[in-house]
Amino acid sequence: MAVPKRKTSKARRDKRRSNVWKLDMPGMVKCPKCGEFNLAHRVCSKCGNYKGEEIVKVAD
Repeated sequence: MAVPKRKTSKARRDKRRSNVWKLDMPGMVKCPKCGEFNLAHRVCSKCGNYKGEEIVKVAD
């Protein structure tokens, strides 16, 4: 049976459990047409444009 050779310190344990290493926010970019923030390489949810072309009709 595997047994740890030394006790894991509280500092090491807490560093591992902390959320410091996680990303804060995914890559967000501004839509060139309306200025809304969206995920990169996705159709804008507000105006329906992608790379300057209207992909989805959005009802106002």
